Amino acid sequence: MESGKISRRKFVNDSASAALGLTTMTSLSGAGFATAHKPKEIKIVKVDSNFEREPLIKPYRFKGSGISETWQTVCYLQADSGLTAIGLGTQGVLWSDSKVFFDHSENGGNAVMYAMSERAIQMLKGVSFTNPVELLEELLPEIWAYGKQVSGNPNMRKTFALNSLVCVDNALWKLYFDHNKFKNFDDMVPTAYKPGLSHRHTKVASIPSFSVGTPVSEIKAAADQGYFIMKLKTGSSGSQREMLEKDIEFLTQLHKAIGHYETPYTKSGKIPYYFDANGRYEHKDTLKRFLDHADKIKAIDQIAVLEEPFDEFNDASVNDLGVRVAADESAHTAEDAARRIEQGYGSIAVKAIAKTLSMTMKITQLAYEKNIPCFCADLTVNPILVDWNKSIAARLRPFPEMDIGLQETNGHQFYKNWERMMSYHPMAKASWTRTKDGIYPINQEFYDQSAGIFMPSSHYTEMFQRIRR
Repeated sequence: MESGKISRRKFVNDSASAALGLTTMTSLSGAGFATAHKPKEIKIVKVDSNFEREPLIKPYRFKGSGISETWQTVCYLQADSGLTAIGLGTQGVLWSDSKVFFDHSENGGNAVMYAMSERAIQMLKGVSFTNPVELLEELLPEIWAYGKQVSGNPNMRKTFALNSLVCVDNALWKLYFDHNKFKNFDDMVPTAYKPGLSHRHTKVASIPSFSVGTPVSEIKAAADQGYFIMKLKTGSSGSQREMLEKDIEFLTQLHKAIGHYETPYTKSGKIPYYFDANGRYEHKDTLKRFLDHADKIKAIDQIAVLEEPFDEFNDASVNDLGVRVAADESAHTAEDAARRIEQGYGSIAVKAIAKTLSMTMKITQLAYEKNIPCFCADLTVNPILVDWNKSIAARLRPFPEMDIGLQETNGHQFYKNWERMMSYHPMAKASWTRTKDGIYPINQEFYDQSAGIFMPSSHYTEMFQRIRR
């Protein structure tokens, strides 16, 4: 080990590493990671982590179950230069791997994911790096393998590992941002990923989410408040027959209630539908029956996107369904997204707040090159992470038939203490942090200040000051 450089990095515990059969971390050169200037090497000398449990007002129901709270993970890194960074993550156990969720108590599943986050930061102690993307590439297979061991699930989905790494990845990007003295988010984005994040929206749609079983009256009330596109969970509980019957009835009542609403944000002037089945449809024929009904009641032309109808192991082509189908949790990596595109998926739901900013940059660039539109989906994240996601949504090319950015954000609907959580945001009073008539207004300050995501939050800073006193 040379001063300031790491050629190889062992796990925190050699015996545990050998027992798990995991590989070691290699050196990170930063080759091919071009920016306005050559990134500087950063050595991590101290690490720490913590989490907060945030209760929901009501259970958020999807994938045949629901969650009652979320764990907000917090990661602390300190470089040899003295610079520190705090990264945030929101854990989505049910979303990222329903089997892990069902195999544990709700808290147990969260504990598995938190253990993976903790493992990752301990691995970083003493490591030198020049860019977060390559470091994420090194961490991911190690943490995924560790998660399989901790959960007892050899088939853990890769998205679960990515979700556990969000707080770590965010801290790495913040450290990278400060260490290299970038001016703003755009200055920081590596040259290779700039094309996919080169648009500049002045408006981003604020998309609320409604769980399975939500009364249509609540959705109509949101439309009356100005929300013009809403995420509507389908894939109701029960057998496939029961699910289809419930989904068809929901669609019928929905279209009757708001199908005639108008909006200036679509070329057709009609309100668009955004459905998310979260992989609940087992067969293509079942989904076709749902879409046949949509056609019958003249609702199919208003379906802007149908997200994740099948699970990730279903290789059925979706070219012939007559609607745009989006990949979300099945598009773990850029390689997975490419495979979905080959299957006819016409959109990708990207989540810098659930699959890491590093992986999201890769996916948005791939989608840009393949001319596949993207939009940002939520994970019921905290207000600061909302703006990490918004930083992507504001830079994506417009979705077909629309001329604004699209971002799902539902924390205000589900968190019991949303306003308190909002106070943790370093720019909580900025205009872009609040929805107005279904829209987040995006101004030049948003771009100049990088939405405030690189500024310190006193709440999280004090969390680690208390620990170290």
